[in-house]
Amino acid sequence: MPKTIHLKMSINKTFLALAVLLMFLITMTGGCSNKPTGQQQLSTPELHTVTDCAGRQVKVPINPQRIACLCPEAGHALAMYGKGSTIVAAVGGMQRDKLLVEMYPHIAEVPVPKNSGVINIEELAAAAPELVFIKEDTVNNEAEMEKLAKARIPVIAIKFNTMEEQLYALQVIAQVVGAESEWQRYKEFYQTTLDLVQERVKLIPDSERVRIYHSINEATRTDSEGTLPAEWTRAAGVINVSIDQELKVAEGKYYASIEQILLWDPDYILVNDPNVVGYIMNHEHWRPLQAVKNNRVLPLPNGLTRWGHFSSLETPLAVLWTAKTVYPQHFQDVDMRAVTRDFYKQFFAWELDETTIDKILSGQDMRGARS
Repeated sequence: MPKTIHLKMSINKTFLALAVLLMFLITMTGGCSNKPTGQQQLSTPELHTVTDCAGRQVKVPINPQRIACLCPEAGHALAMYGKGSTIVAAVGGMQRDKLLVEMYPHIAEVPVPKNSGVINIEELAAAAPELVFIKEDTVNNEAEMEKLAKARIPVIAIKFNTMEEQLYALQVIAQVVGAESEWQRYKEFYQTTLDLVQERVKLIPDSERVRIYHSINEATRTDSEGTLPAEWTRAAGVINVSIDQELKVAEGKYYASIEQILLWDPDYILVNDPNVVGYIMNHEHWRPLQAVKNNRVLPLPNGLTRWGHFSSLETPLAVLWTAKTVYPQHFQDVDMRAVTRDFYKQFFAWELDETTIDKILSGQDMRGARS
């Protein structure tokens, strides 16, 4: 009896060994085949090469479905190209843009893996993006780029300081997501709008040009030469009083002293944060200014983004609104309500109601408070 048991055990071991060997051979045969299985084809995305705003050539998936936007410019562009649903991670500012979140409600809930310039790579990786858009300054940060390299996430850098660079940056984003035709339509609108304004303001003598002070987020923070606001205000035919002036610099931001602003005494003060309007109008240090006396401290409109902001894709709208506001006699036929309605319908397939148009043009209640 013991011999019979030993014989059965030996036979079972032999069959087990043969089964393992057979499975191994099948696996090896499949793994060495030159023709990948259907499942392998699905898991290996097709790639193409895109040159980003830092001049880097980056291989990215064709038609990506999961995108991390660690710069707001990319998130707003994806919305314009009808690709907002692909956003799986964002920066906090995008979650404060009310119209963007109304268009794509899920953005309010996506992770925010970047804070104060530092990327939480674990949180980013958990979102499983196929690629990530970042600001160009992150490319120059070795520690941040090393994190991204280890996570094997393709990185596209976005940067612009001029209108030409802005159009190129938006073209890069379009190339990444296959939206070249949408970008071309936007470019045509951009150029047509600039041409319209330029044609009408070019005849205004320098002595009659309106002088404006542009406030960015804070009352005394303003524009320097070599920035997008410096260029678009020039395109609107106004004299931006802070350009080519001595300004204080702190953390890459430019500030004018109240004494300087009083000396400049601009005709208009345009601000991109409506809360700043009340501060300027009611603060005793600002009262001597003619813009305050004449009630010409105005908030810039705010749609998907703050018009005229250095990261805003609504640059041509800012140019047109500013020119019409300060030179109304030259733009009597321009209906900004109609222009606004048509812009978001054409480029975002979004129908604005009259109340929302009021909010956009007044700059009120379109951006959430910073938490």
